[in-house]
Amino acid sequence: MVRLSVMAGAACAALLAASAVFAQVPPADEKNPNEAVPEKYNFMPYGETIKLDRARKVADAALAEAAKRGWPMCVAVVGPTGDLVYFAKMDDCQYASVSISQHKARTAAKFRRPTLVFERLLGRGDFFAYLATLDDVIGSRGGNPIVVDGKIIGAIGVSGGTGSQDDVVSQAGAKAAQ
Repeated sequence: MVRLSVMAGAACAALLAASAVFAQVPPADEKNPNEAVPEKYNFMPYGETIKLDRARKVADAALAEAAKRGWPMCVAVVGPTGDLVYFAKMDDCQYASVSISQHKARTAAKFRRPTLVFERLLGRGDFFAYLATLDDVIGSRGGNPIVVDGKIIGAIGVSGGTGSQDDVVSQAGAKAAQ
């Protein structure tokens, strides 16, 4: 019994010592761009949710660009909250692209920026590894906000090709909302 108590005490002491090591925050690193605190946060405001007719127009422009280039794609258009408004899948588009296109659109809407931004930041190294822990982030280009009159009314997500192909088609769709 004494031996068991000693072992339990040693295990508790080891856990307490280990947790103190993991709980420490590393010192600020001058090279870490996340340490800079900007004076002002500039963001684009949200507008009214994109309506179905405009969402179709956006998707049709994206689908036309994809068809012109011979790229089978999936196109998703969401409102500013990330909720699906319109979806289209071209013949021969890979099945994985159904959910990927919607994920790209949701991310672009919720975070108010193209998914290309996340892709590039994740490629910059350890200082941006935390981005992968944020809910609903996807680090793959092809998701772009839809902006009308300086406000985000939704976003488009495209998947089915390479990241660059997805982004070209996505941008064509986003431009059609103007």
